[in-house]
Amino acid sequence: MSQQPAPAPAPDRQPLDENAAASVRAYAADQRARVDVLASVLEDIAENGYPAAESGVLWEEARDAHLERLAGEQPRVA
Repeated sequence: MSQQPAPAPAPDRQPLDENAAASVRAYAADQRARVDVLASVLEDIAENGYPAAESGVLWEEARDAHLERLAGEQPRVA
């Protein structure tokens, strides 16, 4: 998370309670981590080229693993 102090609330916004704000911050941190992973993969591809197809994971296996992760996550409000 950012070490900068939070800006003063804008007058046209409704402040969040502590739990909601913590949830939003946790979601932001999770998304930032996912983007960092994607960026590192893209940087690796730019540096070293595409990986060999034989070293990859079948899309069906990747899909099933992703669906299992989604099933185990806590429900979130959009």
